[in-house]
Amino acid sequence: MKLDAGKVFSIVKENCPLRGCTVSKEIEGGSNPIIVFSLDKNTDISPEIFSEHKFLLLHEGDLEIYGREEEKKREDLKGRTVLSSGESVLCRIDEPVGMCTETGAVYTEINLRREDIMNEVIKAGEVFRLKDLLPYGEGKIVNMDVVHNEKMKFVLMAFDEGTGLSEHAAPGEAIFFALEGEAIINYEGTDHTIHAGEQFHFAKGGRHSVKALGKFKMALLLTLE
Repeated sequence: MKLDAGKVFSIVKENCPLRGCTVSKEIEGGSNPIIVFSLDKNTDISPEIFSEHKFLLLHEGDLEIYGREEEKKREDLKGRTVLSSGESVLCRIDEPVGMCTETGAVYTEINLRREDIMNEVIKAGEVFRLKDLLPYGEGKIVNMDVVHNEKMKFVLMAFDEGTGLSEHAAPGEAIFFALEGEAIINYEGTDHTIHAGEQFHFAKGGRHSVKALGKFKMALLLTLE
């Protein structure tokens, strides 16, 4: 991944929109490319038809997903999908997909193949919040695989207060998304406090542990290319 390992960072702060521009930055290639987009206010990406799913995680701003230019111009929202900060959507395949924003937007796009195994709770075209997909369990850590294949896994975890993961090594590179609450990540012997809305990058083989500070939810995007 084209990220520095071993530190807390913010996708939003590192990808501020440029005036009048749309900007894309690939942070992982391979069979499931991961791209960060920043769109300035009142900009858009014209609709195109894709043979693979696009999984969008909106970090900041607003983002409208539309199928055709005439849909974007309609005053009502029927047939359109609008995301707010913290929301996600799995775009439909073989249909035109365009994005536009009124206030500006920063989001991560994960490209998923048709054959990738998707959790049945995810429905194409439906807006949702990752943190709302799984509950807390008293004294437990709750896990949910969102999507996976032989080279990639995207998983959610909910930590009850006082729970955590003991030190282990990452089998591949990974991005850690803090969704709710805060936690301490010990990476290669150094503690880092991470809060909701922040991210962390693990290098392959990087030794780390996680300790929740109160209730805590996270997403982990692991690549094994």
